[in-house]
Amino acid sequence: MQTLKQLQNGELKGAVSLKLSEELSHFPQEIFELADTLEKLDLSFNNLTELPAEFGKLKKLKILFCSENLFTALPEVLADCPLLDIVGFKSNRIEEVSSKALNPNIRWLILTNNRIAELPTQIGNCLRMQKLMLAGNQLNKLPIELSNCLNLSLLRISANQLSQFPEWLLSMPKLSWLAFSGNLFNVKPSVPVIPFIDHQELEIGHQLGEGASGIISKAGWHIEQGKKEVAVKLFKGAVTSDGLPEDEMLAYIAAGQHYGLVKLLGQVAAHPEGRAGLVMELISPRFFNLGNPPNFDSCTRDVFEEDMNLSVQQVIKIASIIASLAAQLHSKGVMHGDLYAHNILIDQEGNTLFGDFGAASFYDRENAKIANSLERIEVSAYGYLLDDLLSLCKGTGTNPTILKLADLRDKCIAQNVSTRPNFEYLTDQLMGLSLLLVLNNIITGP
Repeated sequence: MQTLKQLQNGELKGAVSLKLSEELSHFPQEIFELADTLEKLDLSFNNLTELPAEFGKLKKLKILFCSENLFTALPEVLADCPLLDIVGFKSNRIEEVSSKALNPNIRWLILTNNRIAELPTQIGNCLRMQKLMLAGNQLNKLPIELSNCLNLSLLRISANQLSQFPEWLLSMPKLSWLAFSGNLFNVKPSVPVIPFIDHQELEIGHQLGEGASGIISKAGWHIEQGKKEVAVKLFKGAVTSDGLPEDEMLAYIAAGQHYGLVKLLGQVAAHPEGRAGLVMELISPRFFNLGNPPNFDSCTRDVFEEDMNLSVQQVIKIASIIASLAAQLHSKGVMHGDLYAHNILIDQEGNTLFGDFGAASFYDRENAKIANSLERIEVSAYGYLLDDLLSLCKGTGTNPTILKLADLRDKCIAQNVSTRPNFEYLTDQLMGLSLLLVLNNIITGP
């Protein structure tokens, strides 16, 4: 992070990226001295309420973050930046989004946790849009013109005021990651009862990780047999980019037991600050993340370490476990909404654990039309996961098993949503491929 003083002293001349967080109440005019080079500007965590009229002077600006400020309207001057690609105004006080503020070049728009009740129909002119984050607003409908955005792949509309599910979303050709919990049309499901574990029985240790919805820590659980090492996730309680922590917790409980899930041991009770939480088995350190979250360039696609390489056997095992787990989730009316490699842990043998239910949503399986289409939206996400796995399986392009996997991938990401297979079919196909691999190994030997 740079400082305002550095900017004012001319020390940042030629900067491509600038990040200032100093409780600014006015846009520093010195930023315009970087107009010839500046591509990324982050003014998050300030007290800004507007951008200057001449903001369009930043002709090379591609990425703008103004989260955690005091904007009440999405600035119309955003449309004056010809290369603007990514815009983030999370957690402001935005009530108004005018048609003039929607730069048609935008590929990734973040408006999470504001006060937006309506979007202009002109959002349908943002034909490059791939990622749209709208969770935690007051939307009572989505403009059908958004269906013109045929590149839209990830959509978050959780925690709004939608009274009906927008059924036109179900035919969007590239939509793969969808979260819609916490709306008026949602019905809270009945989930299995799991044990309550008193917070006083838990000895919270060091932090293992932190996500948008909560913090996971290693802990000792004092039971009759002694102290058992576990993992505890305590939820923050606020709306995230994906949705509400309460829905994440319910979805995890509803998912049930599966060898591809970290075992859930109980629900935290009597936390001194009233926070909700879950107690889970501690994951063995032999597991590691399959992938990393999307970056600014990849937008909706995960990225991977350069030295990441998988065997055919590993690919089949990972793909089989995820397909089986997804089939189980759908059988319980749970849509994961975030089926990505970065939410998958694997070990060297290809044993797989899937997690992060932050974008999960419940749906009514008795409504066959909507249920089938929602499930096939998630199948598309799985198709992109298969594509990632195939890209990590290097030098095997003519392997018959790989060719069959590539065919399954193509079926999963078909533009026509209704033609995609379901996870039961995919599980059966992958089981067949696993058996073929075993038979080939027996015949050909090690």
